[in-house]
Amino acid sequence: MKLIFLGPPGAGKGTLAVRAVDILKIPHISTGAIFRSAIAAKSPLGLKVKAIIEGGHLVDDQTTIALVKERLAQEDAQNGYILDGFPRTVPQAEALAGFSPVDRVVNFDIPDSAVLERLSGRRVCRNCGTNYHITFNKPKQEKVCDTCGGEVYTRDDDREEAVAKRLEVYREQTAPLIDYYRKKGILIDVDARPLVDEVVANFKKALGV
Repeated sequence: MKLIFLGPPGAGKGTLAVRAVDILKIPHISTGAIFRSAIAAKSPLGLKVKAIIEGGHLVDDQTTIALVKERLAQEDAQNGYILDGFPRTVPQAEALAGFSPVDRVVNFDIPDSAVLERLSGRRVCRNCGTNYHITFNKPKQEKVCDTCGGEVYTRDDDREEAVAKRLEVYREQTAPLIDYYRKKGILIDVDARPLVDEVVANFKKALGV
């Protein structure tokens, strides 16, 4: 089964992808991982991506599409995959349809207010990276990590104004994609607000697995 996962930052796509990989036995492929792997392999495309990123620029559509095409040709993706972070635009979606048409697009739907609560309340240990939340999972001692005693802090991109900006960019980029796939009749909406087990159950039901 060839799937695309759509959803704003804070929808829990990464956690859900881990569970989906276990259920469907197909790889989770994110554009970030593709870029890192290509750079590490020092392939011609990887060297190009490295130069683009080091120059402080966004990787262009043509290069991103070429890297995704190269990754989907690998053996582990022949029985299906979960794409996360690609496509981001309708031209990317049209390019993907040309070399690897997908079966379903799962839109993990969550209102901006819920994302703001999730992300602006997130805290991270500066030392070991353990995640906390001021509402759902507080450290026993304020600003001190339960695991290693390190400082628990708010990352810059989890501050409310930064989260609001990330959501604005996501909605601008992805709203056309949601419409694009809905018109094709392959979009599935899954409510991303409940606890993970409930979201996974709804995901399985929507896919019929």
